Amino acid sequence: MAIVELSNVAKKFTKGKEVVEVLDQIDLEVEDGDFLALMGPSGSGKTTLLNLIGGIDQPTAGSIKVAGQELNGLSSKKLAKWRSENIGFIFQFYNLLPVLNAQRNVELPLLLTKLSGKQRQNNAAVALEIVGLADRAKHKPGELSGGQQQRVAIARAIVADPKILVCDEPTGDLDRDTADEILSLLELLNTEHGKTIIMVTHDPKAATHAKHTLHLDKGRLVQEVA
Repeated sequence: MAIVELSNVAKKFTKGKEVVEVLDQIDLEVEDGDFLALMGPSGSGKTTLLNLIGGIDQPTAGSIKVAGQELNGLSSKKLAKWRSENIGFIFQFYNLLPVLNAQRNVELPLLLTKLSGKQRQNNAAVALEIVGLADRAKHKPGELSGGQQQRVAIARAIVADPKILVCDEPTGDLDRDTADEILSLLELLNTEHGKTIIMVTHDPKAATHAKHTLHLDKGRLVQEVA
């Protein structure tokens, strides 16, 4: 069953008098439990497509349905609530708060919920256990390696048990060995924890960890690589 459905989606931006068409006539279905890599040259629209799927942005035209919800026309407040319940975000740069330890950074998304402080702590501890950092819970980002910081960011992304993880160049700032460890962790979240993953990457080796790959070029899906 498709958990992501895009139909004839377009996205345009206006820069002064110029209209820039970033995405054009995108039709895409992502099955529940899939691990999809999106590749393409810089400026091809990969991140824009990811932002539309994650409910960060709205299309200029077409329809987007994710996790059973039509996103078109939702208010900012409703979109924020929907994102908090359904989407986990993982970025190239970890966006951790340096003054908070790993445990507190992971807890941040749960502050939007009605969970008690004890429940937030327990959920964060479980998420850190899943990513292999239970023993680093009290360490601040500056006391962790790049790979460990990305694991904390992944724990933060999964702490609210979202259906979908959207990942924008999640290994772009890591060395090859550390990148492979993070990609293996994403595979684990996909296969053992049932997370649907959509990952933008420029790295063909990273894309091999996904179940399949789609290419964007000049705002259009152009091919699928086996």
